[in-house]
Amino acid sequence: MPMSGPHATGESVRSHPARSVGGARTGRMSAPGSAEVRCDLSIRGGLAAADGRCPRRDQLRYVATVPDPSDAPGDATPTDVDGPLAWREQGAGDAVLFLHGLGGSRTSWEPQLARLSDAFRCIAWDMPGYGASAPVEVLNFTAIADAVARLLDAVAVERAHLVGESFGGMQAIHAALRHPDRVDRLVLANTSPAFGLDGTDPDMWRTARLAPLDAGLTPADIAEDVLTAVAGSDLGPDLLAMRVAGFARIPADALRAAVECLPSHNVLDRLAEIAAPALVIAGELDAETPVAYSRILAHRLPNAELVVLNSVGHLAVSEASRAFNGLVRRFLVPEALHHADRK
Repeated sequence: MPMSGPHATGESVRSHPARSVGGARTGRMSAPGSAEVRCDLSIRGGLAAADGRCPRRDQLRYVATVPDPSDAPGDATPTDVDGPLAWREQGAGDAVLFLHGLGGSRTSWEPQLARLSDAFRCIAWDMPGYGASAPVEVLNFTAIADAVARLLDAVAVERAHLVGESFGGMQAIHAALRHPDRVDRLVLANTSPAFGLDGTDPDMWRTARLAPLDAGLTPADIAEDVLTAVAGSDLGPDLLAMRVAGFARIPADALRAAVECLPSHNVLDRLAEIAAPALVIAGELDAETPVAYSRILAHRLPNAELVVLNSVGHLAVSEASRAFNGLVRRFLVPEALHHADRK
């Protein structure tokens, strides 16, 4: 019941207008499709030949020199706050709000909070109805976007970076559209600009995903099967157990409401309204939100980049957490790249 190797960067899509990313100027592309460059890029900086179209290394520096932050110390004291909206918080600095997917919770972001809290105030919520958060009367993307704004009020943050995974990436887009003054930068992982890009019927999709709940099973009963089905081969047992435990915390009614909500997502005609810089991250092996969806998203956003993680499925934040964290760190604090490149 799907809900929605070395991790080398396989593709980079840069959309217009041109902007500086980590000291490397991104060229203005003349037409959709011409913006895409396909290369195999090592996380540690190697560049392999690929069909003669690889750009110079300095043009891809942001993508090619993703750091491995495994030894970066984070703030070791996470704090859980329960209330109408519940969240986990760790670290200090610019606020980063992490929005989990359909089968996730605030605990889904443990690898990110542990490693990024040395540089950021990391906040991961339970979306309305999930975990310890109270449900809203009707769950839709407008209600979720408004809940994002309320959470920022609760943590006394005027503007935050939003990092969303899958369903959470959709939520981040809606929040940026509805509350643009509250959003600084966007990281959109394993997500899509619209439901049904492959022609999937929304009613059939809902019926298939609600069938286990209709049969009397609980989220805890289906968690491992769902997560194993959508993940790539590199999701280790510890991270799988962490994700399963988070899935098991979802009340059945909340999961049902989220499944009902998700197919209403379609922002294809509104992406041009989003001024916030965006980093779109896809998994090469993601069958739930294929790379093609991320290409569309990155091309239609006015100020976006696309990175595809090789040999990664639908759970990039867990399967390739070191690469993911490095990309996020560099994107949210691009000036740090200048320092790293001088070393």
